[in-house]
Amino acid sequence: QVQLVESGGGSVQSGGSLRLSCVASGYTNRRRWMGWFRQRPGKEREGVAAIYTGGGATDYAASVKDRFTISEDYAENTVYLQMNSLKAEDTAMYYCAAREENDLRHAYLSPVTYDYWGQGTQVTVSS
Repeated sequence: QVQLVESGGGSVQSGGSLRLSCVASGYTNRRRWMGWFRQRPGKEREGVAAIYTGGGATDYAASVKDRFTISEDYAENTVYLQMNSLKAEDTAMYYCAAREENDLRHAYLSPVTYDYWGQGTQVTVSS
């Protein structure tokens, strides 16, 4: 059973930084697309960043490019989201998600292409 556990959320002032972590378990082939998504109050869930674990390819939403960095510790089966220069509009529940191992479709930031989800971690940025 695939499990994704996020941590690292919290409250920070505008301009600050946070690093989110997502530890994955329950599968043997770790090469797959994994992503970070967020859902702001009253909004649909949106893709923030994605990475092909073990391969290095990444993708970012335009709104976070140059501020957020997705990375991985392949040995530890962990994906990170380093968030710098945070803004009030980054306030959201952040979710980690993973695809099935052979799913190489594009649309890497589309939530509907992901099969497994964590419980989420709240990020609050005050201005």
